[in-house]
Amino acid sequence: MRASELFCPTLREVPSEAEVVSHQLLVRAGFIRKTTAGVYTYLPLGFRVIKKIEEIVREEMNRAGAQELLMPIIQPAELWQKSGRWDIYGDEMFRLTDRHDRYFALGPTHEEIITAIVDGDVHSYRDLPLLLYQIQNKYRDEIRPRFGLMRGREFIMKDLYSFDTDEEGLEISYKKMYEAYTRIYDRLNLKYRVVEADPGAIGGNESHEFMVLANNGESQIVYCDNCDYSANVEKAPCMAEEMQETDEEIHDLEKIHTPGQKTIQDIAERFAIPRRRQVKTLIYWADGELVAVCLRGDRELNEIKLKNILKCNQLFMADEQLVKQSCGAGVGSLGPVGMDLKVYVDLEVPAMKNFTCGANEDDYHFMNVNMGRDFVPEGVVDIRNAVEGDQCPVCRQGCLKTARGIEVGHIFKLGTKYSQAMGATFLDKNGQEKPMVMGCYGIGISRTMAAAVEQNNDENGIIWPLSIAPYQVIIIPVNNRKTEQMDTAEFIYKELRKRGIETIIDDRDERAGVKFKDADLIGIPIKITVGPKSLQANQVEVKKRWEDKVEMLDISTITEKVIDIINS
Repeated sequence: MRASELFCPTLREVPSEAEVVSHQLLVRAGFIRKTTAGVYTYLPLGFRVIKKIEEIVREEMNRAGAQELLMPIIQPAELWQKSGRWDIYGDEMFRLTDRHDRYFALGPTHEEIITAIVDGDVHSYRDLPLLLYQIQNKYRDEIRPRFGLMRGREFIMKDLYSFDTDEEGLEISYKKMYEAYTRIYDRLNLKYRVVEADPGAIGGNESHEFMVLANNGESQIVYCDNCDYSANVEKAPCMAEEMQETDEEIHDLEKIHTPGQKTIQDIAERFAIPRRRQVKTLIYWADGELVAVCLRGDRELNEIKLKNILKCNQLFMADEQLVKQSCGAGVGSLGPVGMDLKVYVDLEVPAMKNFTCGANEDDYHFMNVNMGRDFVPEGVVDIRNAVEGDQCPVCRQGCLKTARGIEVGHIFKLGTKYSQAMGATFLDKNGQEKPMVMGCYGIGISRTMAAAVEQNNDENGIIWPLSIAPYQVIIIPVNNRKTEQMDTAEFIYKELRKRGIETIIDDRDERAGVKFKDADLIGIPIKITVGPKSLQANQVEVKKRWEDKVEMLDISTITEKVIDIINS
């Protein structure tokens, strides 16, 4: 490709709406352009990266014995109603009607359609197992699209579905996908962790996420410094005994006047009561019922855990007006003592003695509160986020560390959730009708592209891994008006292309500095510079984008050297 013919509109300024590095660089380097909030066009360089990621994914899916198909984006509401998800999936689903007032959805995922397809044509255990996948656009009406490709309303995804006769077969399929995903991210040359995860709206009884480690990752993960345990913070269980209070005498309950003291920090500063000796009370709306949840003042509530415990479809924090109406006090003055709602407390609360909390009366708090004597909860449950320093829930000897990551892959054991709901059955060896046992396995193709940039960049631009770089080599003649430089650049360009090396020659009539800046911004892995000084020795400069050093190499050896770099 000649740079003079390449559609790659680079920008020197950082786009005002771009919050994270990947969004900034993909726009500046001419890989993507925003069409509307959460929807992007992939320009030629960006599309090349997408196709390379897709090809690696496709190769590993085929290697694992999967077959590719393509399902429709527009899905009839009847299928979702049959599975029970039409009403519970939430506002993220794009819903539409046709001219006959029939309801449809733009597919956020394809469990319903694939289950219906397999149910229609698979009837015997002899037809199983099956691994079927597609690579296709998905649609989710994000309430706040952000971070460029990392949280969009239209995105590219690989989704695979497994169908087996029993749990043992599902375990085999799950292991195949686990290993295939590991090979994919190894080939992409990305630093990642596989973590235990919550299945969320997809459902199932076991799932793992593949997380590319990055400082700007939306997800927080925890891992043990002593064993192999790692999990998304949403999933990680917390131990009840890890932060128990010391033995102390139980004091009488005392009500104190706290005018204007509405936060945990306010009480800590005004009364010198540490946050860890306070309990905060939060009110949530769960499928039409208000519930109160209590946890230590220095802890964060884990809404995913709470939703799973309550087994509710919709969960959100009650607003100030509803709290005042139901509890008789504002948000900053709530507590479990005398609370009329069901109260759920975190595992740490029973171990706390003489703690402080709101008195359910504006501008008043209770001191010396003790569970059992002053209130009895509906349940004692694990509802907080794990934090660095917590005891490992598996080996019980190590401490948890934290890191941030970008979820790029997620695999689920669905079991019979969809097959039972949709009547997808088969006849076993004994002629008995049984539901198919399913798994679901997704990879965010466009999100993987963004994650690669988040993990591989410097102050000058993107540093693409060789496996997914839009081009492998860029040749820069310092001055394209100098015949010797251009002739040498053209010679190397033709030799590399003969050997199948994806190469750009920057033949633009631009200053050398502009060419160098664009090459670094775009992130082409290998840069060959043809300049007057090196040519005197019949050499050119070769620089790897991820290294600082520059090598001087003879023109006669340059092709083999580039091939060695790529192969290594």
